[in-house]
Amino acid sequence: MFIGRTQELDTLNKLYDSDKFEFAVLYGRRRVGKTALISKFIHGKKAIYFMGVESNEKQNLENFSQSIMEYSSGNIMQTSFLSLQVALEYVFELAQNEKLILAIDEYPYIARSSKSFASTLQMLIDKYKDTSKLMLILCGSSMSYMEDHVLAYKAPLYGRRTAQMKILPFDFEESCAYFQKFSPEDMALIYGIVGGTPQYLLQMDDRISVEENIKNTFLNPSSSIYEEPENLLKQEVREPALYNAIITAVASGASHMAEISTKVGEETSVCTRYLKNLIGLGIVRKETPYGEKESRKSLYVIADHMFRFWYRFIPDNNSIISRGAADLAYQRIAPHLSDYMGKVFEDICMQYLWKLLLDGKSQVLFADLGRWWGTDPKTRSQTEIDIMGEQDKTTALFGECKWTNENIDAGVLDKLVERSQLFHYSKTVLYLFAKKGFTQGCVEKANEMGNVVMVIFEDIMKSFRE
Repeated sequence: MFIGRTQELDTLNKLYDSDKFEFAVLYGRRRVGKTALISKFIHGKKAIYFMGVESNEKQNLENFSQSIMEYSSGNIMQTSFLSLQVALEYVFELAQNEKLILAIDEYPYIARSSKSFASTLQMLIDKYKDTSKLMLILCGSSMSYMEDHVLAYKAPLYGRRTAQMKILPFDFEESCAYFQKFSPEDMALIYGIVGGTPQYLLQMDDRISVEENIKNTFLNPSSSIYEEPENLLKQEVREPALYNAIITAVASGASHMAEISTKVGEETSVCTRYLKNLIGLGIVRKETPYGEKESRKSLYVIADHMFRFWYRFIPDNNSIISRGAADLAYQRIAPHLSDYMGKVFEDICMQYLWKLLLDGKSQVLFADLGRWWGTDPKTRSQTEIDIMGEQDKTTALFGECKWTNENIDAGVLDKLVERSQLFHYSKTVLYLFAKKGFTQGCVEKANEMGNVVMVIFEDIMKSFRE
């Protein structure tokens, strides 16, 4: 089942429709659907698809040769080109008079096995770019390698690409397309549990309850998701144990650098380097209060929902899970799900506001959205605002998100009003986001104020389905 990626496919098809050499770089974390995107794009087109393997140059040359021969003759032949350079040159020549796609998947494996591969590719691109109609696609899961050895200024291939795409997990709206039978609330829970990574979404079954899905995957030692975060780290980084310790520290509430360093037992300089890599992988995110570029108040949070759920609940219940007591483990997890979903709901609400803006329906034409936290000078206590966005120095929006089965009362609105007054905008629009609804008192007060927008989760779902 292929879903979404409309923008990426449009970009690739525009490159394909050109009458000249094109070179696209695709990269993104494992399981995010890069290979599926390439397969969808090349379907029905003249294309050579080759996936590199973590082996030596000889093995990759043999596999590449077979892919080329299968395209040329329609048969798999037990023969190989003399070298990768000869094989590549043959492909460039095949594309002299007609459009041909060469998609090289898991490029880092090939480039590591053949140190001269990148330079050879550079040389052939420079030789044929004005005469060949080849569309070259290099794809890789090792994001650091792709950024440092393909996209970076000092890389041999720098300046040759005509397009690049970092393939990201789906947002909530796109993730919902995977399911027809889940209720809207269950869709939100599933998104909060596995995020928008296609491979994880495919592990979820909308014919059974969210509880059963959790038991069948995260609480099942034989499931592919059970050890997924640790396995992914082993594939992506050299010292998974230290990365694991840092993620565990952040997931357990250590959000400032000093706290993380203390909990892990490493110098802050070491933690800074490792956190930078985790940010590059999309696992961790560095947040600063909205409107502040760099701040001592900066926090580190788990950005990927699947990692956040796994590190929040699985390690503490590992002994129970390994003994096959999925029901008991779920009983320990269930009471905390509503609180866990608070941050997920904030994420969904931000996505809703972005959709309003892009659809031309937003009352505030903000340039960015984010959280804000700081000290209230009146009470001298720490306070925070779930969502904030500024149009200019006179206009802004403020949002409060509540994932609870109780209706939001006027007290929540009063607090949002107080917090918005920590800033000095002449025009403000206040958004109240509720899972279920609002009390009559809250509705009446909002109507009196005239600058309050009340949104229930059902409204968000309707917007995404339009």
